[in-house]
Amino acid sequence: MIQADTILEKMKNQKINYDKVLRKMIVNWTRNEERPSILLHSCCAPCSTYTLEFLTEHADVAIYFANPNIHPKNEYLRRARVQEQFVRDFNERTGVDVKYIEAPYKPHEFMKMAKTRGLTDAPEGGERCSACFGMRLEMVAEAAVELGYDYFGSAITLSPKKNAQLINEIGLDVQQLYDVNYLPSDFKKNKGYERSITMCNDYNIFRQCYCGCVFAAQQQGIDFKEVNQQAKAFLDALAEKDNVQS
Repeated sequence: MIQADTILEKMKNQKINYDKVLRKMIVNWTRNEERPSILLHSCCAPCSTYTLEFLTEHADVAIYFANPNIHPKNEYLRRARVQEQFVRDFNERTGVDVKYIEAPYKPHEFMKMAKTRGLTDAPEGGERCSACFGMRLEMVAEAAVELGYDYFGSAITLSPKKNAQLINEIGLDVQQLYDVNYLPSDFKKNKGYERSITMCNDYNIFRQCYCGCVFAAQQQGIDFKEVNQQAKAFLDALAEKDNVQS
């Protein structure tokens, strides 16, 4: 399988368009009649929409929901269930077989990381976000090695609020630590973000109002009590629906 480094080596001294890098890798897969397996980190269902639509044309993809940064727990559970439901609905509509894998929820590890590094008061988009990206990309890389995937990556580059350049640089650094290839991306390019909005409407997907991080949410003035109540109501309704169907 081709590594991103092979293509990046030819693009020195210029700003890297990671969407183009990915598309060149896809051309290579097609030329060699390869269909790689990808373990793709996703922070939420909206980020996985267009991402799955695009990638499943060329690869076998599994979504890895690993987000210890999401607070409170009921909100984490709501986002996880919405992600899982979208994967099921997407498979049913398209006939593909995207797998859904959920990592154990360990928010204490994120809190410990942020406090130990003195990042609790860092601004949104600053060093805490970089550390959080690194933490989650290492989680997916480690899982990709254990589960035997060809590539690991993240759907989070779909978001216009996230620094795709930074995420890819971190991913390429993480690649050096694990025996698995990093999948570069900038999924918001080529109207990917606009397509994700359309797909969220088509699939009736819940769109959250904050990234999930307790520190960023506090800076935004998020009302955790309200978020918790809404998330719990969603989960209760889902449980009731499941009981009726069973």
